[in-house]
Amino acid sequence: MLFLVAALLLLGFALGTVAHAPLSFTLVAAAVIAVWLAVFAVREHRARRHQS
Repeated sequence: MLFLVAALLLLGFALGTVAHAPLSFTLVAAAVIAVWLAVFAVREHRARRHQS
């Protein structure tokens, strides 16, 4: 339960920060995170595929 409260608190803080950031910064940050997640997903997929 405490973990859930902490996660919601951090999410609220992050969303509040994004609301005050310029739109261009928000879009660039979102693109960087999306690329990072895509690279991670591809690496994990290849590692699991190679393992079996």
